Order: sequence, then structure tokens, then C-alpha cells
Amino acid sequence: MHTINKTIQFGEFVDGYTIPVLNEREIRAAAGILFLIMFISILIVVFTGDFTMLKYAVTIFLTDIMIRVLINPRFSPFLILGRMIVRNQVPEYVGAPQKKFAWKIGLVLSSIIFVLSNVVNSYGPVTALICLICLVFLFWETAFGICLGCKFYARFYKDKVQYCPGEVCERKDRQDIQKTTVAQRMIFFGFIAYIVLMVFLLRDIYAEDPANLWDIINGRVEE
Repeated sequence: MHTINKTIQFGEFVDGYTIPVLNEREIRAAAGILFLIMFISILIVVFTGDFTMLKYAVTIFLTDIMIRVLINPRFSPFLILGRMIVRNQVPEYVGAPQKKFAWKIGLVLSSIIFVLSNVVNSYGPVTALICLICLVFLFWETAFGICLGCKFYARFYKDKVQYCPGEVCERKDRQDIQKTTVAQRMIFFGFIAYIVLMVFLLRDIYAEDPANLWDIINGRVEE
């Protein structure tokens, strides 16, 4: 059994695991909160042109990920919040090395955004593209439990990857419940066709500005 007595370290030692691990459930919770903050900040920029909240969000994002990578994930404010949110759920342990690699990528990307948007006080396609990449990384983590940065780690250190979310490192064959049939795929692509058709047929109707419900009830809305 390992005893944690260091302030600066990455991952925690848990009985039964040969390397330091992290709790994937709290990581996903933290990613979801960060995604929401960044997404709202970007929407404000798009619809109002005000970059103030985005600058705060970038600073907060960078600070949190610096704590994770350079000090200790245990002291990350968002991981602490995530831990409190999922405290009643059974932990899902994942290998710390691949998470550190992924968060290093996040640290580089968020540092570039911080310099361009907060220090240089600029905006442009480079900043927008990096913000989009960060959003995609956060969304895949929180929605699907897929760490895209960890995928890159697996390419470079294939033999060293251990304890992946959902045991994808160890799993050889999918179970029947994980497989998609031809009928299911046809349903999915049929639904995509349905959406395209709906947009084509209903775009003029759906583009009309809505009226006040009370005015509609009282017949004060002109046809």
C-alpha cells in the first residue's frame, strides 16, 4: 500500500492498481462544467461581440489545468467540485499517465488562447480554431467518456497504456449489447435523412417569428 505524502505528484495510489490512477467520474464532471463555462462565453462573443466573459473563462481554464499538470490534480478546483458532485458514485479508475499527457495538450492550447486573447488582446481564426478544439475535447470527455488526448498518448506509448475508461485498453471483443445491427444503422441514417428533409420542407414555416400565446388565444394575431 502506498501512502500519499507528497504535495506535488500526479495521480493517487489505490490498492490493486500498479500505477497512479485518477477517478474518471470526477474528471468527466469537471470537463462538463468547464465545457459549459467556455461554451456560454463563446456564445456571448458570437451574439454580442463582448469578449469579457471569455477572457475570464480562459484565465480560469488555464489556471485550473496548470494546477493539475504542474502541482497535483487533487488541488484542481474543478476536479474538487467534480469530486463533490459524484461523491456517491463508485469510482472508475483510469491510468494517470495518459491523463497527464492529455492535460499537457490542454495546457499548451489554453496557454496559446490566453496569450492571443488576454495578453495580445486580439481575436482571429487561430484563436477561434483552438477554442473549438478545446470545446471538442471537453465535450467528448463529458458526453462520451472518451479522452481524445489519451488517444494520442496511446499512439506514442501503446505498450504503456493501462486502465482506460470502459476498459477499452483490455477489451478484445465487443459484447452483443455493444454491437449495432444493419437495421440500427439504417434507422440512424434514415433519421439523418429525415432531418435534412424536415429542414428543406419546413424552413419557411419555422423561420416565422413566434407570436405571444395570449394574443393567439384572443385572436389578435394576423394570419
